[in-house]
Amino acid sequence: MKTLLQKLKPGISKRYLLFIGGFVWCFAGCLLLEKGVSMLVEYMDEMWIKLLISFPLGITFYVLIFSKIFKKHSERISTMTEEKPCIFSFFNWKSYVMMGSMIGLGVFLRTSEIISIRYLSLLYITMGIPLSISAIMFFMEGLKNFNSSSQNKSNF
Repeated sequence: MKTLLQKLKPGISKRYLLFIGGFVWCFAGCLLLEKGVSMLVEYMDEMWIKLLISFPLGITFYVLIFSKIFKKHSERISTMTEEKPCIFSFFNWKSYVMMGSMIGLGVFLRTSEIISIRYLSLLYITMGIPLSISAIMFFMEGLKNFNSSSQNKSNF
């Protein structure tokens, strides 16, 4: 007999967790890119310099940090034994804490004006790039697993 908590848990096939992770990272990446670009527009004279700095930095962040985070989450999802894990289990609890901290820090920096918008735009764009690349990787992994599982009739 299922407990009340098990009955209320929003369970979903784990193959869809990769797509949900992709949507969350895509939303965050696009939000940061949009905010960064809108801040950048206020200082058009420095736009190309900031873009030339932020793109390589964003790609470096992806290669050094975000690619490892993506790999860790995709492997964790693929090795889950539960048939229908919770819809929120595309991240582990540490990643939710990290995500909340990053959001809080971004809001704090923007509202406190400790860092001028002139330079904060560079940070927002730089962080939006690896998040967006990670979202693409989640979608690609989801499609790969979705296609292979439909051909193999496995439970992934």
